[in-house]
Amino acid sequence: MKTLLKNAREHKGLKTREVAQLLGIDQALISKFESGSRKPTREQISKLSQLLEIDFETLMIAWLKEKILYEIGDDEFALKALKVAEDEIKYNKAISNLKISTSLEKILKEIDILKDKLDTYRKFDSYKIKQALELEYTFESNRIEGNTMTLRETDMVINEGLTISGKSMREHLEAINHQEAIGFIKDLMQKNNALNERDLLSIHNLILRGIIPEDAGRYRKVQVMTQGSSHMPPQPSMVAQEMEEYFIWYEINKNKLHPIILAAEMHERLTTIHPFIDGNGRTSRLVMNLILMQKGYLIANIKGDHENRMQYYQSLEKAQTKKDKEEFLLFIAQIEKESLERYINILTQ
Repeated sequence: MKTLLKNAREHKGLKTREVAQLLGIDQALISKFESGSRKPTREQISKLSQLLEIDFETLMIAWLKEKILYEIGDDEFALKALKVAEDEIKYNKAISNLKISTSLEKILKEIDILKDKLDTYRKFDSYKIKQALELEYTFESNRIEGNTMTLRETDMVINEGLTISGKSMREHLEAINHQEAIGFIKDLMQKNNALNERDLLSIHNLILRGIIPEDAGRYRKVQVMTQGSSHMPPQPSMVAQEMEEYFIWYEINKNKLHPIILAAEMHERLTTIHPFIDGNGRTSRLVMNLILMQKGYLIANIKGDHENRMQYYQSLEKAQTKKDKEEFLLFIAQIEKESLERYINILTQ
């Protein structure tokens, strides 16, 4: 910045005394600005920019850069701190322009009314009802991914320890693993700790345990194409960086966004990164539902029938390829609303 100021003054043919008189600033200060021993204020930057005809943005960037360097210097955590600050600045700028559609705002208000109503019925919570709903969730989540077991067969495998004739070992393991993963996220919910990378990898490890053991709980090392989508996930070499940014985004936003939007965003962002060779869908839905349960909401159980599966995939595709998340956010919100309505209805019968 000091060079910018001095070169611009000399280019204008002005002496430091003349600049001081024109701006009403002490001459000694002008000299110190040019030597770098003092920093001008934001107001002085504006005056210097106009008088010396220096592009305001250029001068402001130089000024802010020096302020940042003065504050953090070469601290060992400086680069990581700058990355976090960059993401937060980007978020704050985006959030100031964020406009929730009328439709989304309406359904979020309806959901919050239902949640308040549910809170008054918590004393009627039933372990058996929740167990049945969790079984349903395992059945539907696996069904989305192509598992052919019926709800009854899923129940027999999980709760009776039976094997189903004509079903593959993988399908059996998918049922058992998913149910154990639900138990794991319920434990995390009780601890109420913020989601972290270790927990995410543990969830994925449970999902793929015994199915693809060498990839369970590990980021992929090959390029993949998402199933039924034109979206191309990042290169394997970028996955670790993308996941670091994923958790930074979560830390910045976990207490700022409506829980439904936060949960849906974490789902969509994880499937877009597609960090695993397999099990991304189940893991993403479990992450979403962990966040919902931590905030006092119910599991959002996306159905695996053709119509719901297509709507789910198409809204995800639109979010990934067109950067338009409205349909996906509305879809998840509607699923959560239906879950709340159904559960309240069961409790009040």
